[in-house]
Amino acid sequence: MNGAADLGGMMGFGPVIGEPEDEYFHADWERRALAITLAVSAVGAWSIDAGRHARESLPPAEYLSSTYYEIWIKALERLLLDTGLVEADELAQRRSLRPGVPVNRTLSATAVPAVLAAGTRYDRPVDVPARFAVGDRVRTRNMHPTGHTRLPRYARGKVGVIERVHGAHVLPDTNAHGAGEHPQWLYAVLFDARELWGDAAEAGLTITIDAWESYLEPRPAG
Repeated sequence: MNGAADLGGMMGFGPVIGEPEDEYFHADWERRALAITLAVSAVGAWSIDAGRHARESLPPAEYLSSTYYEIWIKALERLLLDTGLVEADELAQRRSLRPGVPVNRTLSATAVPAVLAAGTRYDRPVDVPARFAVGDRVRTRNMHPTGHTRLPRYARGKVGVIERVHGAHVLPDTNAHGAGEHPQWLYAVLFDARELWGDAAEAGLTITIDAWESYLEPRPAG
């Protein structure tokens, strides 16, 4: 979707201010925000793509005026309500008003390091060959879905070259909305910065974007 989270190439938002690599939190409540989000997500009531979509689809004024972990908590509240794990009156009063909904699994604090280190695999087998190969010229589709997508707005309708074939992976566009994994081939596509940003872009700069097969169309040489 073309929401406030898709800021690439937009102007007027000020410079990106870097922070030390080992500075993860600015306040104790941010640690709790991360912990709560991890713990509740482990229940399995929604996918990682649904979580991303919940954050990215916050109203623009709310998204842009919220800090990083405020966005996480606001999205978590929406997900809890949408899945019925929490009712609106409980959220308003910040306490349980009825027995909790049974869940299939939980994440203990002691298990967190191993779970995070293991990660989650999203590659899947498919029975169709890859449409593109390394070196192929492709054009990204000029698409503007109202739902979730991982194709950034600034890279739509642009010509690039397949740099790597990652294999087939879960398609976020459907998985975010509970419509199935529908795995597709995933490619790393290399773009010249001037193809994306025009002549004002730095000469020689390139950008690589991971793009699912349905995002791409063949582009003949020339």
